[in-house]
Amino acid sequence: MQLTTEHRQLADTVLRFVREELNPHVTEWEAAEQFPSHEVFKKLGDLGLLGLKYDPAYGGQGLDFSYSMVMAEALGECACGGVPMAIGVQTDKCTPALARFGTDELKREFLAPAIAGDRVGCIGVSEVGGGSDVAALKTTAKKDGGDWVINGGKMWITNGMKADWCCLLANTSAEGGPHRNKSLIMVPMDASGISRQKIIKVGMDASDTAQLFFDEVRVPARNVIGQEGMGFTYQMMQFQEERLWGAASSLRMMDNMIDQTIAYTRERQIFGKPILDNQVVHYRLAELRTEVEALRALTWRAVEDYVGGKDVTRLASMAKLKCGRLDREVADACLQYWGGMGYTWDNPVSRAWRDGRLVSIGGGADEVMLGIICKLEGTLPRG
Repeated sequence: MQLTTEHRQLADTVLRFVREELNPHVTEWEAAEQFPSHEVFKKLGDLGLLGLKYDPAYGGQGLDFSYSMVMAEALGECACGGVPMAIGVQTDKCTPALARFGTDELKREFLAPAIAGDRVGCIGVSEVGGGSDVAALKTTAKKDGGDWVINGGKMWITNGMKADWCCLLANTSAEGGPHRNKSLIMVPMDASGISRQKIIKVGMDASDTAQLFFDEVRVPARNVIGQEGMGFTYQMMQFQEERLWGAASSLRMMDNMIDQTIAYTRERQIFGKPILDNQVVHYRLAELRTEVEALRALTWRAVEDYVGGKDVTRLASMAKLKCGRLDREVADACLQYWGGMGYTWDNPVSRAWRDGRLVSIGGGADEVMLGIICKLEGTLPRG
């Protein structure tokens, strides 16, 4: 895909924001296992960066999806994975269905403040009993007069501890089967009956992650997004943007890992010569760089097709699969070349090693991506 001057200017703006407003605080936020999301999001909102692809009527910039991906790739400059992931939830994971199918009233109540950075959103899909198996979720929302009454729980919710609202997927009918009995519902997180519990993770430390509990939570019936019973379909559409965002946001992070490893191995001497002078090392780094460039080409091809109105389920699934596996491969190889320093907690490569492991799990595990690809390739077993 050919990027324009406007794309490059946007990338420069995001890179400057990351270097000036995020990276100086990453060590502090990682130690605190949270970052000031309302403060950071407000700064992003003031720069017009939280609604690049959304309608100007609600504060957005009215640009196409490629601009969101330029931002995603530039956010990979951040010295941790948790903060970009939290920003991506706000821009490309909990808001697409609301922007596409929500009523004007819902968009003014929830989308506009999210674009402005005045409210933090989260997406409530995964549950204790299953994450990638979206059809099997158990949370229910039942009509009672003019309200939905919600009962159940959600797990692994990024931004969950601080979120002001949740785009919640729940079973709203006992009929229609698992793909036609669900709806997306906008839930204010100050509603009575909601409780939250912080989850401690292996990585992504700076991003707060929560388990949410809903006990007889009432929200107005008008808070359903689009057509009742279409929530599963809407969420699958949101996943395409989420998966492309994940692939794009990992590219620069992997490039930075390789750059840092080249610099370190050029200076570090073993047996009388720099580590980098060993052919096994510089050949391996060349291979890894080639793999990153191949993923970049795949990701941007998918973005170009998506902007052109094509179904990119196959390409987005491939990019997500490749990204998760390459994240692990690059981080593990680079960590090895740092030796003992690579195994220390605050090392940038060890942080990327921890943070990047999530990519093969969140937003659809590798095995789910393989299943989607096999289905579209017609290679699944019959019967």
